[in-house]
Amino acid sequence: MIRLTRLAGILAAAALLAFGAPARAAAGDDAGPAMGSIIEMMISPSAPMPAQLIEPPVLEQQVTEGKLPPMAERLPEVPAVDDVVGPDLSPGRYGGSWTMLVGRPKDVRMALVYGYARLVRYTRDFSFEADILREMDVEDGRIFTLHLRPGHRWSDGEPFTAEDFRYYWEDVVNNKKLYPAGPPRELLVDGEPPRFTVIDQTTIRYEWSKPNPRLLPAIAGPLPLTLYRPAHYLRQFHERYADPDKLAAMIEKRKQSSWAALHNRMDTATDFSNPDFPTLQPWRLLTAPPAVRFLVERNPYYHRIDLNGRQLPYLDQMAIDIVDGKLIAARAGTGDALLQARGLDFTDYTFLKAGEKRADYKVTLWRTGRGAHLALYPNLNARDPGWRALFRDARFRRALSMGVDRHEIDAVLYYGLTIGGGNSVLDESPLSRPGYRKVWANHDVDRANKLLDDMGLDKRNERGIRLMPDGRPLELVIETAGESTEQMDVLELLHDQWLQLGIKTYARPMQRDLFRNRIFAGDTLMSVWFGMEAGLATAETDPWELAPVSQQSLQWPKWGQYFETGGRSGEAPDMDKPEQLLALYKDWTVAPSSADRARIWREMLAINADQVYTISLVAGVLQPVVANRRLRNLPDRGLYNWDPGSHFGLYRPERFWLDN
Repeated sequence: MIRLTRLAGILAAAALLAFGAPARAAAGDDAGPAMGSIIEMMISPSAPMPAQLIEPPVLEQQVTEGKLPPMAERLPEVPAVDDVVGPDLSPGRYGGSWTMLVGRPKDVRMALVYGYARLVRYTRDFSFEADILREMDVEDGRIFTLHLRPGHRWSDGEPFTAEDFRYYWEDVVNNKKLYPAGPPRELLVDGEPPRFTVIDQTTIRYEWSKPNPRLLPAIAGPLPLTLYRPAHYLRQFHERYADPDKLAAMIEKRKQSSWAALHNRMDTATDFSNPDFPTLQPWRLLTAPPAVRFLVERNPYYHRIDLNGRQLPYLDQMAIDIVDGKLIAARAGTGDALLQARGLDFTDYTFLKAGEKRADYKVTLWRTGRGAHLALYPNLNARDPGWRALFRDARFRRALSMGVDRHEIDAVLYYGLTIGGGNSVLDESPLSRPGYRKVWANHDVDRANKLLDDMGLDKRNERGIRLMPDGRPLELVIETAGESTEQMDVLELLHDQWLQLGIKTYARPMQRDLFRNRIFAGDTLMSVWFGMEAGLATAETDPWELAPVSQQSLQWPKWGQYFETGGRSGEAPDMDKPEQLLALYKDWTVAPSSADRARIWREMLAINADQVYTISLVAGVLQPVVANRRLRNLPDRGLYNWDPGSHFGLYRPERFWLDN
């Protein structure tokens, strides 16, 4: 196996996640050494090249008929040889289909998330290792030299070379018609783009004048920053390369407004919706949308083999069924999925457990890594001026948080198995401090009511509901994507709890895209969604969730949009603390050492905890995982986390196999 040597101080402390590890690093040990030294990368094979290669039976006929080269000609010159050694691991056999259930067509991209082939990826202890790359050299945290595997090919058999990186850099992200805002922020350091150099056909270099701590986490993520594109495929849609008449005909046929719109539609690097788009993932898409079942078949040019000479993945295909999200638990409980966690909630556990023997699966509970399982997001950019003024008052947010009885939510819905506290890093994070999760998170109705009274919200109507300064009753609509009953159950308990504060709530479920668009537009007053993803953060984790730098932050979407677009859209922050958080975030992106980044993280965590921009409802909820009893190389107990982790991706699904 080609490994990227572990980076000193980068995410190493996240190894505390291992079961039985200490809950916290020793004082002073979490920051690690500064990134001012050369960090060398090395090739360290984990298994020798096998003496023979075993062709997947499903491909044998194509090889015999000459439609596909034999495996020896499909693999890179230096394939990654996986020894499949470790707890609960064993070399597998070919065959089988991974059936899974998703609630919307867009979620077909989970094949990309779970496939988890990345230039550089996370290991189980959350260090980095080379994957698609043969190796990577990182010097002073600012010079990244990428070494490709000679002979590596896309899923259509075309060579994967430095040209695919050049095309992405020069012809995509630096083309104003395709990327009006310019390169992604992960490729900018204090506004500075990298100096990009093609050294040869298998070597590329990105160089900044200052360290770039965001690059490796971005390219190792669940929906990764993909620094390359299949140039041989996309050139036909690019005005610089395509025949003008043919391009015009394709624009008309596909009913697009321009060549750029056509190119963007066909460039599906992160949404997995175009069967013609070549991939480097273990599986490639077969079915074009719209459909209710999407088939994803093995990539015959995948770069990994096992020590016995079998090409990964072991499973020949995925079958992804689009179903009503409310039916996923019922379908999983009848054995309709080989492996399923998405769409399942802890509240489904009892039902799923009852069907184990009947449907020949087992259900286990995995830990999660979010700062909160569910949290409320008051929209500080709401259109309504009355509610916007209330949400921007820290006293109001603090009162709402203290009005949440997290112990009751835990006891009624989660059997006393969750943890309390605010929406902040978990105790396992080396950045954690006791106050982050406790401040303003204790249930104290008297204190919450006093804060509301002190704000001048001391008048009530005949039903006991407080009145806003403009005379309207404090009746708050909380919007939800409505994809499970769990959120509605929690909001029902919250309704009664906040009545004790003189605030009446209404829950409004809706389709996810509408849900997000209403928040972005400022029409939503408050939303419920998952808590911060970076519950297990280290100093090297991007603290974007703590500052107004992304439209996806539901508490300040317009401020985030303003940052993302360089001021072309959205609204500039106009509150002191968010402006301070924004300045700290910018400081983090150029901090010279891990110790400096840890210090900035903690300052941002302290501000967020005190200001309560998001309100935790419940945390530490376990995730049900349903797996067919014949499925091998899946751990009984794992970590189910989006980033880092890519859900099942962390456990290398190309190694999953069926024992018949």
